[in-house]
Amino acid sequence: MRATQLYAPTLRESPAEAELVSHKLMYRAGLIRKAAGGLYSYLPLGWRTMKKIMQIIREEMDAKGGQELMMPIVQPAEIWKESGRWAVYGDEMMRLKDRHGREFALGPTHEEMITTLIRDEVRSYKQLPFMPYQIQNKYRDEIRPRFGLMRSREFVMKDLYSFDRDVDGMNISYDKMYDAYTKIFTRCGLKFRPVEADNGAIGGGHSHEFTVLAPSGESSIAYCESCNFAASDEKAELKIIHAEPEELRPLEKVSTPDCHTIELVKNFLNVPIEKTIKAVAFMDDDERLIVAFVRGDHDVNEIKVLNAVDGANHLYMADEKIISAAGSVAGFMSPIGLKDSAIVVVDQTVMEMSNAVAGANDVDAHFINVTPRRDFNAEKIIVKDIRMVKEGDPCPHCGKPLKMTRGIEVGQVFTLGKKYSEALHATFLDEDGKEKFFEMGCYGIGVGRTMAATIEQCNDADGIIWPRAIAPFEVVVVPVNAKDENQLALATEIYDELKAAGVDVLLDDRRERAGVKFKDCDLIGYPLRVTVSPKTLAGEAVEVKVRRSGEFLHFERGELVAKISELLETL
Repeated sequence: MRATQLYAPTLRESPAEAELVSHKLMYRAGLIRKAAGGLYSYLPLGWRTMKKIMQIIREEMDAKGGQELMMPIVQPAEIWKESGRWAVYGDEMMRLKDRHGREFALGPTHEEMITTLIRDEVRSYKQLPFMPYQIQNKYRDEIRPRFGLMRSREFVMKDLYSFDRDVDGMNISYDKMYDAYTKIFTRCGLKFRPVEADNGAIGGGHSHEFTVLAPSGESSIAYCESCNFAASDEKAELKIIHAEPEELRPLEKVSTPDCHTIELVKNFLNVPIEKTIKAVAFMDDDERLIVAFVRGDHDVNEIKVLNAVDGANHLYMADEKIISAAGSVAGFMSPIGLKDSAIVVVDQTVMEMSNAVAGANDVDAHFINVTPRRDFNAEKIIVKDIRMVKEGDPCPHCGKPLKMTRGIEVGQVFTLGKKYSEALHATFLDEDGKEKFFEMGCYGIGVGRTMAATIEQCNDADGIIWPRAIAPFEVVVVPVNAKDENQLALATEIYDELKAAGVDVLLDDRRERAGVKFKDCDLIGYPLRVTVSPKTLAGEAVEVKVRRSGEFLHFERGELVAKISELLETL
């Protein structure tokens, strides 16, 4: 490919709405262009990288026994209603009606579609395990699409679904995909961590997110340096923190004027924050009041609360009216005296506290000397781990202090069990002739997010630094002055030799100033730049710049192609 024939409109300035480095650089380097909020066109350079990522994915999926197919993007509402997710999925689902008034959705995911396909086609245990996959557009009506490809309304995803005869088979498929994902992101040249994660709206059993480590990442990850534990902050299961034994004092109600926050209560009563109990009030889609209680220095994990309450699909902050109806006041809540209409979820660490401070469900009043295992009605509360992990918490595996980092989720693997096969009546006949439900798993990779996450991890002040495997071109050959016929001829000769050697190479034959072309090379992030200058014509060694290190190397003309091929193997 010659640059004069390549559609790669680079820019010196970033779009005003771009916040993340990846969004800015993808725009400036001519990889994408915005069509509307959350909708993007992939330009040739961006699509070349997307195709390289997809090819790596295909190779690893096929190596594990995956079979590629393609399913409809437009999905009938009936199958979503059959699974029960038509209402559960919420406003993120893009819904539409055809001319006959029939309801459809633009697929945000394909569990229902693949399950209904397989239930009508795969009938015997002899056809299992079966692992179909596709690489296709998905659609989610994000309330606030932002960050370029990180959170968009239309995106490219690889989704594979495993169908097995039993749990052991499902776990084998899960391990295969876990291994495949590890190979995919390693081949893409990324630093990443597989972390324990929550299944969210997908449902099912256990799950891991594959997270690219980057300071700008939207995911917060807890990890242990002493063992292999790593989990998203939404998922991280925490050990109970046991309080020091002390003599119990009688419960007492005291006046706390205008003390409607933990900080104000702590200062007014002169108690350590670890001796306070914090309340966070939510309501669900059915307007049930759900009140979560954690220690004053801890934060409530909404995902854990949601998972703890049966029938709750979404949580919203409770309003004054619903709190008042339960016999309480915002800023002064506790389980003591709260009406039975409220669902009370108490963190397990709170139940170990003694002589603590909690709200009294009355304006300007708190209880002191609260001992939850004595003062809370155990039959009317849910006790679970509902707190958010923070740095220094003990590792749930080995007890050593946890550390926190940030990352970008690029893929996730789930075990689903019978969640969808039972809901959609997808069965097969086992060897004993009995009808059984499939044990399923699902496995997704965001292709565009992988590209964006790579840029978040691999960049500097000059632009993108692509890992060789997914760079739009591996090498760019730049004649300093393309108007000079001799320079252009030598550059073309080198380009042809590299191309014949199997190198993915671009010839920058534009009649631009050398500085402009060099800046574009660094901005776009080609791993190697070969420069042809008057010195090269005079017989001096050919200059090669390594984008990642900024190092300049010099090779004799006769060894250039071999040296570049060797160098590419290290990138």
